[in-house]
Formats: sequence, structure tokens, C-alpha cells
Amino acid sequence: MIEEFVGQTIVDIKMNETETELTFTMSSGVTYVQYHQQDCCENVWVEDIAGDLNDLKYSTILDAREEINNETSEYDDSTTWTFYILRTMKGSVTIRWCGASNGYYSESVDWIKNPPAEGFRANMFEEDLFTLH
Repeated sequence: MIEEFVGQTIVDIKMNETETELTFTMSSGVTYVQYHQQDCCENVWVEDIAGDLNDLKYSTILDAREEINNETSEYDDSTTWTFYILRTMKGSVTIRWCGASNGYYSESVDWIKNPPAEGFRANMFEEDLFTLH
């Protein structure tokens, strides 16, 4: 789903207090939510953000990709690192998610794509652009 970001403009990014959910709002009004659908005995969270999230706002996304690395311990415990790399003309940001489990449960990052809210005006964020300068 991250590939859909290319060519779009992010106008807002929010992370919940437990650092287990990120919401990206696009200038089109569409929102993308990164989270993990909890099953049982696994934990998935945002471990680190390299770069400034503000560099992603109000600038066209030029590149968006996902990279995944897995490790299994000698005791079959599992760790999955999921990296989301986003680049604009203003800079690059890497969001690193970490998932840990006993090896049985999913450690993946899930996505929800929500359509624009009712009453959304396509140019409402353009007005915000002019007030930023």
C-alpha cells in the first residue's frame, strides 16, 4: 500500500500515544492508517523514526517503499523489522516498525485506507499552504 503514496501530498501525520498507529492524511482527503491487528502474544510498535516527519508534509512524495528483515533466535523467538522509506524534495524519512513474538504470531504492519470524510473539500488544504508561509 505504501506505493500508493508516490505522487500524493501528505498534509498531516499523527501517531497515537502508544506508538502503535500512524495516520497519514493526504491532500485528497484519503487517510492511510498503519497499525498491527493484534492476535494474541505478539507486540508490534514504531521503534524509531529517522528524519523529520515535517519534511513529508506539503511536498509531493517522490519515493515510497517497504523493506522487511526477519530474525529468529535459537529459542525460536522471532523479530521482524519493517522499514518504510518516504522521500520528498525536502528530505527523506525512514519509519522503523518492530514486531516480536514467539514465532507463531504475525509481526506484520497492517494498513487501512479510508476515503475522504463526508463534506471534505478538495482544496481545503491548499488554503493551509498559503498560511504556512
